[in-house]
Amino acid sequence: MRERYLIWEFIKNMIRTRIAPSPTGNLHIGTARTALFNYLFARKMGGKFILRIEDTDLERSDKKYEKNILAGLKWLGIEADEGPEEGGDYGPYRQSERLPSYKTYLEKLLQEKKAFYCFHSEAELEEERNQLLKAKNPPVHFCEYRGMDLREAEDIKDIKKDYIIRFKNHAGRKVSFSDLIRGEMEFESDLIGDFSLAKDLDTPLYNFAVVIDDQEMKISHVIRGEDHLPNTPKQLLLIEALDLQRPQYAHLPLILGSDRSKMSKRHGATSVDEYREAGYLPEVLFNFMALLGWNPGGEQEIFSREELIEKFSLDEVHKSGAVFDITKLDWMNGEYIRQKSVEELVKLCKPYLKDFPSKPDEYLAKVISLEQPRLKKLSELAEKAGYFFREPEYEKELLRWKKMTDEEIKQSLEKSLEILQDNQKTEAEKIEKIFLDEAARGGDRGKLLWPLRAALSGQKASAGPFEILKILGVGESIRRLNLGVKKIS
Repeated sequence: MRERYLIWEFIKNMIRTRIAPSPTGNLHIGTARTALFNYLFARKMGGKFILRIEDTDLERSDKKYEKNILAGLKWLGIEADEGPEEGGDYGPYRQSERLPSYKTYLEKLLQEKKAFYCFHSEAELEEERNQLLKAKNPPVHFCEYRGMDLREAEDIKDIKKDYIIRFKNHAGRKVSFSDLIRGEMEFESDLIGDFSLAKDLDTPLYNFAVVIDDQEMKISHVIRGEDHLPNTPKQLLLIEALDLQRPQYAHLPLILGSDRSKMSKRHGATSVDEYREAGYLPEVLFNFMALLGWNPGGEQEIFSREELIEKFSLDEVHKSGAVFDITKLDWMNGEYIRQKSVEELVKLCKPYLKDFPSKPDEYLAKVISLEQPRLKKLSELAEKAGYFFREPEYEKELLRWKKMTDEEIKQSLEKSLEILQDNQKTEAEKIEKIFLDEAARGGDRGKLLWPLRAALSGQKASAGPFEILKILGVGESIRRLNLGVKKIS
C-alpha cells in the first residue's frame, strides 16, 4: 500500500496542464471549453492547472482583455493553481515578462545552426507563395539564407533591419506523435518548410514561445483545440532541436454551430460575457461545456462539478466536432434555475432589473416564485414580468377577447373594478372565487378574465390574473383597471 501511495503521489506531481489565452479579445466560449477540459483532467488526476497569458502580440494585446479572461474563468469556477494572479514556482505567467528566457534559446539555436536569419521581404515571400500555388505546389518556404554564416547574417541584419528568424527544417522527414484523442499522427516535413520563430531576438512568435513556456513550466499534457494540429509538428521539431521534454498532446474537437460549420458570430453569442449577460448561470455553462465533445455514457446530462471531475476521461472525448445546441443550453439553464432557492434567485436576478424601479426583496421573492417554473434565463424576468415593476404599455386591442365590442370590454373592466372595490379587505382566494362565479354566470369566462388579465399585465401571454392580482395588490390592480377603462373609452 505504501508503495502504491508513493507512485500515485509521483504521478500527481507530474500532471500539469495549462490554458494559454491571448488577450486580444474577450474570453471566447471555445477557449473556456478548452480551459475546462484542462481543469477537469488536472483535477481528476490530482495534478495542477496553470493559466498563462500569451501577450507577445503587443499591437493587439490589451490589459482589458486580460482582465476579462481572468474574470470570466473565475466566474465559471475554472480556478488555476498557478497564474498571473495566483503566482507559482514557474512564473512569470505572462509571456511579455519572459522575454530574456526566449532570447537564450534563440541564441542557442542560431549558434548551433538550427536556426537562421531570413532577409526576404514580405512582398518576395508573397510572390513565391503565389507562384507555388499557381504551379499547384504546396506554398512552403525553404529559405536560400539557411546556409549563410551567422556572423555575415548578423552584419546584414544590423543594416537591413527587415528580417525574421527561421527554423532550419530538413526535407524528407516524418514527424509523428501519439495523440491521446486521435491516435497516431504523422506529418511530412516537406509540407512544413523553414518556419518562422521570431521577429528578432526580443520578439518571439507563437510556435517558439509556446514550446519554451511549456518546457519551463513543466507542462505534462497539452490539451487544446484541433485547429492547433498543424502547429504540433513544428513544435515537435523545436523540442527535438533543443533536446527538451516532449509533452503528451490531446487535440479537442472544434465547437460547431447549428449548421456544423465552425462556431462564429453568425451563430449567435461567442464570448462568455454574452452568456453571462443573457442570464445563464456559471454552473450551467460549466456543465454544458463539459459535454461539448465529451460524454461519460448513459442518459444523464445534469452533473455537479464533483461528478464531472470524477467521471472525466480523455478516452471518452470525441474526435468529431461538437454542435453548440442553444436549445439544450436553455433547457439546462431552466433546470438549474428551478433547483435554486427563491432567496438565491432574488440576488441573482437583481442585476437584470436595474432599469426598473426598486422593489423590496419580499416583493421580488413573490414575483420570482411565480415566474421560476417558466424561466429559461435570468434575463427573461424583465421581459416576462416587467409589468410587476412598471406600469404596462399596450394597445387597446390587447384588451379584446374574441369579437367583443369596445363597449363590452368597458363593461367587463368596470365589473372587475366593482368586484375589487367591494372586496378591498377580502382574502385573495375569496376574491378569486367571486370572479370565477361571476365569469361562470356570463357563459364565456374569457369575457371577464381576459380583459382583467390584459389590463393588469399589458401582455398577450402572462401569468394568470389572480396570481398577478395577488402580487400587485388590490389598490394597484384598481388603478390599472381604471387606466384600461380610459384606454378603451
